[in-house]
Amino acid sequence: MKLIVAVAKNWAIGYNGGLLFDLPDDMEFFKNTTLNKVVVMGRKTLLSFPEGKPLKDRTNIVLTTDRDFEQEGCIVCNSLNELFEELKKYNDEDIFIIGGGKIYNDLYPYCSEALITKVDAVVNADTFLHNFDEDKGWYLSYASEVHENNGMKFIFNTYKNNSIMQYK
Repeated sequence: MKLIVAVAKNWAIGYNGGLLFDLPDDMEFFKNTTLNKVVVMGRKTLLSFPEGKPLKDRTNIVLTTDRDFEQEGCIVCNSLNELFEELKKYNDEDIFIIGGGKIYNDLYPYCSEALITKVDAVVNADTFLHNFDEDKGWYLSYASEVHENNGMKFIFNTYKNNSIMQYK
């Protein structure tokens, strides 16, 4: 299992339920990386998508404590145990955690990799990701050259987990 996210310098990832940055290259990277894969998200993340619709050409799994929540085109799990049972059906390398903050922070210990786009900016935010640079269990295995969109500079990074928690 992997996670994929864009973060500000201070590991901020969201504000008022939305993304912090408009970076077409990062969105293209996200799309190409997760296409025909399994994406795991929280209910609020799903509802933040246009018309609250699941992502096309992906298996969409929503983790929510709302037992009444249903959404066409989504598999809904109401607990981590239920999610882990569902994930057993898929190749671990094809599973991507895509947010929001609670989902990322609950599931990152189970991920083998974190694909983190680091944006050279500090912005107003109310949602933050675990700081992988300060976690001795994770190491930076790849950093791209600097990219720029809409006046924002960013780097695509891959972190690897030395101490993956098993869920299967």
